[in-house]
Amino acid sequence: MINEILKDAQTRMGKSVDALRTELTKIRTGRAHPSLLDQIQVDYYGSETPISQVANVTVEDSRTLAVAPWEKQMVSVVEKAIMNSGLGLNPSTAGSLIRIPMPPLTEERRRELVKVVKAEGEAAKVAVRNIRRDANSDLKSMLKDKEISEDECHQAEEKVQKITDRYVKNVDDVLLVKEKELMEI
Repeated sequence: MINEILKDAQTRMGKSVDALRTELTKIRTGRAHPSLLDQIQVDYYGSETPISQVANVTVEDSRTLAVAPWEKQMVSVVEKAIMNSGLGLNPSTAGSLIRIPMPPLTEERRRELVKVVKAEGEAAKVAVRNIRRDANSDLKSMLKDKEISEDECHQAEEKVQKITDRYVKNVDDVLLVKEKELMEI
């Protein structure tokens, strides 16, 4: 039973770190990356559809994305969705290919993005700590129901703390990499 609680906590903490990584891919650095457009939805015959399902998104060079819609009539719809995305991108169309140059980030904008990254990281750490709290309360209820001894409860809580420390360090490592990436010119 204790092992199940520890495994569950570890799995949930891993998912929290993965969710942080996913969120951080949406925060743009100076480089072009197809995942920058992941959250853009396109009106595809009346239903909101992710851009990756109506077009091929590739990196043309380090500062340019190329979007090739699969249907010619979708070019203007995709271009409009990119402009209205709030990402500050200005696509230019050449036939059926949409090129999106990545504007360089200013120093001020980089600092703002670092603050956003730190806030995301703090939210991930809070999620990890909440999972620790849940695991510890499960252990305490097992102790109260006399399913485990006090020693077993104490040892399990120490294991939960070690797991928590490891995942908090993972979050810090992910943040450090993203901050370096953002401040790189």
